[in-house]
Amino acid sequence: MAIEMLYFAWVRERIGRDGEVVDPPGNVATVADLIGWLADGSTAHAAAFADRARLRAAVDQVFVPLDAALGSAREVAIFPPVTGG
Repeated sequence: MAIEMLYFAWVRERIGRDGEVVDPPGNVATVADLIGWLADGSTAHAAAFADRARLRAAVDQVFVPLDAALGSAREVAIFPPVTGG
């Protein structure tokens, strides 16, 4: 299942790109699994995802916790906490 990944703010800066299309293996079932799989495959991803408590996610443009199931996700966005003002 191909998933379009989108990265924002310092996550994008640490990875070095604003997005990519990935095809994770079948055992990747949650956003946290996806983050772990990406971190295992690249030192840039590992650096960006090192402190998972500082990460937020959206699946198909809906905010979700990191333990959310991917299901048939077409897009996953990873970003730092959002503040307003």
